[in-house]
Amino acid sequence: MWIEARPVLDPELGALIAVQQHEGGQGFATDDCAEWFVTVVGGRAVACGAWQPLPEPGEAELKRVYVRPAFRGRGIARHMILALEEEALAAGRPVIRLTTGNLPAAVALYQSSGYRRITSGDSSRVRFEKHLAALVQ
Repeated sequence: MWIEARPVLDPELGALIAVQQHEGGQGFATDDCAEWFVTVVGGRAVACGAWQPLPEPGEAELKRVYVRPAFRGRGIARHMILALEEEALAAGRPVIRLTTGNLPAAVALYQSSGYRRITSGDSSRVRFEKHLAALVQ
């Protein structure tokens, strides 16, 4: 397994995003300034995720963390989250935010990865935040 950066118009990344949207994911824009990554297992792209700088200095957003159903439960999402956090931190963005659907598996994944829930006005969405600066001291 390895995780590598991919351009937003990469066909394997596009296939992963299409499957994610089919499963109920949010819309997709190719001009969102996000840095995209794909997890490859056995030569096949099986997961994706991105981080994007937010307007506030030092802040970034994790987005679109997705693992194909046949590859879930192997720790791939957790590895993707770590890779995205490392990239954001290297770019001077130690505060990570994200919004996800109110799905028990997603909520549990982010909480177990050190994210804390923050308030959200929409009960169908859950917002999280993590401060990475403490991790490098």
